[in-house]
Amino acid sequence: MTHSNSQSRPSAGPTIAQVALIGLFVTALVTAQLTASKLLAFSLPFSLPITGAELVLPGAAFAYALTFLASDCYAELYGRRAAQVVVNVAFAMNFVVLALVWSTIAAPAAEPAVSGQFADVLGASTNIVLGSLLAYVVSQNWDVVVFHRIRAYTGADKLWLRNIASTASSQAIDTVIFVAIAFSLAPALVGVGPVLGVGDLLALMVGQYLLKLVIAVLDTPVVYAVVSLVRSREETTADETHAA
Repeated sequence: MTHSNSQSRPSAGPTIAQVALIGLFVTALVTAQLTASKLLAFSLPFSLPITGAELVLPGAAFAYALTFLASDCYAELYGRRAAQVVVNVAFAMNFVVLALVWSTIAAPAAEPAVSGQFADVLGASTNIVLGSLLAYVVSQNWDVVVFHRIRAYTGADKLWLRNIASTASSQAIDTVIFVAIAFSLAPALVGVGPVLGVGDLLALMVGQYLLKLVIAVLDTPVVYAVVSLVRSREETTADETHAA
């Protein structure tokens, strides 16, 4: 789907907004991979089914939620094709992260004891990368497709609806795939990291999804603000360029 805002923008190269949104997307994605092996636990004032009175989730939940904010802003501003290019190029970069981590682990170490700790910490990220690879490519492309399907039905209005609906559904897909692979299938196959039981896996899925769902609702005003700011600045730039 094309957007008049992107068409009116001068084709003098990427704008600050494009670079900033892509930078936020990639930074959050890499941070998620490096922090996911730490499990977070938050006490609740009430008890929930499956999770009980404690919400347990991977450390990547916060960072990964930012990737959906960035991709939704990018999709709204620059269209479905541009957003899918960003998503799929970033997917390929996951393999670069994996290669760099394991080449560093395999390289000779000046201090073997420290090297062992390094391998224990970053080696576990292999499970995270393997889980995120499949979860990422499925959920992020689903997010972009659903976002623009809703836009096709509603027009330019109801940004809140396509932001929440696309993020909520894609986060559910991402959470199930990611947790199952990163904390069960991959550790069992690779032999690095703990293999969690079904109860722990369900608790992680529920905890992570609840947080992501709350963030999807809370970040809607941020998406509106970013889209409004970028459009106003790019329209001003286009007007100044045409006037010159």
